Amino acid sequence: MSQASKIALLKEMIDSAESNLRSAKQIIIDLGGSSTEQNNIYGKMAEQLPDSEDDSIIEGVFDGQNMVGNNEKEYPVPANYASKSKLIPGDVLKLTIKEDGTFLYKQIGPAERKKVVGILTFEDGQYKVIANGKAYKVLLASVTYFKAEVGDKVTIVIPAIEDSEWAAIENVLPKDTEIPMVE
Repeated sequence: MSQASKIALLKEMIDSAESNLRSAKQIIIDLGGSSTEQNNIYGKMAEQLPDSEDDSIIEGVFDGQNMVGNNEKEYPVPANYASKSKLIPGDVLKLTIKEDGTFLYKQIGPAERKKVVGILTFEDGQYKVIANGKAYKVLLASVTYFKAEVGDKVTIVIPAIEDSEWAAIENVLPKDTEIPMVE
């Protein structure tokens, strides 16, 4: 085995160990009940939104999968729309419920964003991206849209100011791209 091959193997082993440590840290965080705290944050944000005089229009805050309305109800946001629009937790949405029952969502207040690079993983039946020492959940629709595979380096969009369990995939990086991973 050549020296270059040994170095490449060592880099892979280190990347794998770092990924496992980040996953272990995330499990510890998850055991702390952070998802309940997250839902409370978005519910409180939604309560601050104005009520509409029209019962068919509801404003709310995206929590990573659903919109938490200013009426304290959750509304399912289609994964394809959330993926295409690269919605992140904290984004303000307006839902219009048409007479035929159709739900039309529109992003009306994007949350402040930042982009980070991470590695796509799959654990416990959920795709996640390990970045900044944390595992961010991502929607299956985003993974399939970008034809991403476990182990791919991806750019994700996360809220700039608050901690989040969810992220949106921005892009899949080419396999030979050398981008330093920030910890």
